This record gives sequence, C-alpha cells and structure tokens, in this order.
Amino acid sequence: MANRFILNETSYHGAGAIKEIVTEFKARGFKKAFVASDPDLLKFGVTAKVTDLLDEAGIPYAVYSNIQPNPTIENVQSGVKAFAEAGADVIIAIGGGSSMDTSKAIGIINTNPEFADVRSLEGVAPTKNPCTPILAVPTTAGTAAEVTINYVITDPEYKRKFVCVDVHDIPVVAFVDPEMMSTMPAGLTAATGMDALTHAIEGYITGGAWELSDMFHIKAIQMIAKNLRGAVKNEPEGREAMALAQYIAGMGFSNVGLGVDHSMAHTLSAYYNMPHGKACATLLPTVMAYNAPVTGEKYRDIAAAFGVEGAYTMPLEEARNAAVAAVKQLGEDVGITMSLKGVVPLEDVDALSADALKDACTPGNPRPVTVEDIKAMFLSLIEA
Repeated sequence: MANRFILNETSYHGAGAIKEIVTEFKARGFKKAFVASDPDLLKFGVTAKVTDLLDEAGIPYAVYSNIQPNPTIENVQSGVKAFAEAGADVIIAIGGGSSMDTSKAIGIINTNPEFADVRSLEGVAPTKNPCTPILAVPTTAGTAAEVTINYVITDPEYKRKFVCVDVHDIPVVAFVDPEMMSTMPAGLTAATGMDALTHAIEGYITGGAWELSDMFHIKAIQMIAKNLRGAVKNEPEGREAMALAQYIAGMGFSNVGLGVDHSMAHTLSAYYNMPHGKACATLLPTVMAYNAPVTGEKYRDIAAAFGVEGAYTMPLEEARNAAVAAVKQLGEDVGITMSLKGVVPLEDVDALSADALKDACTPGNPRPVTVEDIKAMFLSLIEA
C-alpha cells in the first residue's frame, strides 16, 4: 500500500513572513485579490497588516468579511457570489480556521460550480478542478488550515458540522508569521494551542499513522508541551514556536486523519456554537484515556515529549496514565475547564453521540467506538 503526502507548494515561516505576499502575488501573475477575513480581524487592524502591503504595492483587492466563527453554508454561498462580482483571480485568506475554511469552500465552488449547494462537498467530494489559488495567512496557532486538505462547514438547519476532505483545496502558499498572532487574547491562544495538540496526538495514534507522519506529530507535541504556556503569556519565543508547531502538526494530520475527539467536538460546536479549539481541549484527556489500551508504546513517547521522567522505564499502564495527566495539566494551566457541566443538557446527549458517531473523523479513531462509548465519554464530562 502506498502512503500519500500532500503539502503546500510553498510556505514562509517566521517574523515578517507576510512581506513575501507581494512577491508571490506578482511572481504568479495574479491581477486582483479577494481578501477573506473575519469582522473582528478587520475591526482590530489585523487584516490591515496585509492590505497595507497590497496598497503599498498597488495591488487591487476586494474585502469579504461575512465569516462567522463556525462558518455556515450561507457564508460560503455569499462568498462565492462576492468573489464573482469582485473579478478577482486569487483568494488571500487571513484568519483562523473560519477564514481558511470559508475560503477553501469558496475556491472549490468557484472552479467546480456543480457543488454550489455546499452540502455536496461533505466527505471526499469528487471535485475535478483545483480551487481558485489561495494565499493563506493564519492569525491563530491552532487549526493549521493553511497546510491541510480539510475544511469544516456548519449546517445550522440540521445543527451539524460537516467535514470536507479535498486534495484540490490546499492553499498554494502559506505565510506563517507569528507577528500576525501576537494580538490573540490569552483564552484564544490557549484554545487554539490545545487544538493543535489534539491534532498532533490524534494524528500520532490514528490508524493511518506511519513513520513520516509520526515524525511531524511527535515533534509538534514536544514543541507545544514546551511552549504553549509561554505563548498564552504572550512571550515572543512561545508565539513563534507555537506558530511553527501547529503547522508541523497540520503537515501530519492532514495526511493521515484524526479521531473521535474531533467528531465529538464538531457536535459541540454545531449544537452550542462552542469554539472548536475549546471543545477539542475539553475532550482530549477523556478521549486519550479511552484510546489508551490500543496505542501500544506511543503514550510513552507522548509522556516523554512532556518531560515525564522515566517515561520509557515505568510500567506501560503508568506511562499511559502519565501522558493523559500531562495533557490535562497543560490544559488546566492555560485555563481550559475540563468539564461540560452546565454546557450540555442531559437530554441532548443521545443526539450528540449519534451525530458524533457519523462524523467523518470517527473512522480514524484507533479504538473502535459505539454510540454508547461516545455517550459515556460525554456523560463523564457533564458529571465532572
């Protein structure tokens, strides 16, 4: 069996990386940009860090900001219309996963109009054409959407989020600049950082994992364990390390998949509009504990990446418990509440569990799950 790996054509990393946007725009012969960025980033001047560069270079652009934290079908469809009206030939996506996911869907539909209903993009859609070129500028250190072939759209009518996996949607260039992330508040830094950790851990233990993806994931885990606390305190070293760590995690999981933590998190966001990173973080220790029996020696590696002494000499069960405890402690240290008490009504648990079981990420979980297993995990957090 051949293992496939897909990454950006080009990526820039480090402080000042966004300055290369003008270089790439001109080198690729683009004429007009469609800047997709959420309203808060526009309001607080983050988007302007990029549009100022476009202005200085005399590059024309239109701005689209009808993007919600959990982007909806309507956000995508209005974006497709706005892109056509703008007469642009490239999308510059500025933001977290919301801006990136919206941009990917817009770009795919623009070149594959038969998927204009958006719902038909769920799963692995048989698109034929690469999406409109995307230049991706992340402003959060978490989703790694700038390097993945995945995006997630919310369907409010049916109270669900659906995952789209498409090799045609990956941005052609990513500009991973920690200075674009410096204005993130502590809570968002914590949640997105824990989302990156969830990507790395789920990618490391998923059934599709192999040597190349393992290399990326264990390095990302190590970097996040060392640097997330500092990033939450807005320390420059922590910010820069987290910007790279989340990208490294994305290089891996985009190619091997995730697991039931993400499936359950998608339902929490769809039902209660819970931020995706917070949902993933809240669930992570519980899901890790559930998966532990089938992970072989990998939790030793995770424990060691967190600096647990004796990770490779203690009994395996102890090492697994230490890995889970270290992840939970990091979450608590950065302000994540590891409980769903008061968030999820008991009467919703059956529906949440059924929806999570059907999610596209569930098949990647290393330990098979039933609806009762998922229900038990939800209930343990509601009662915590």
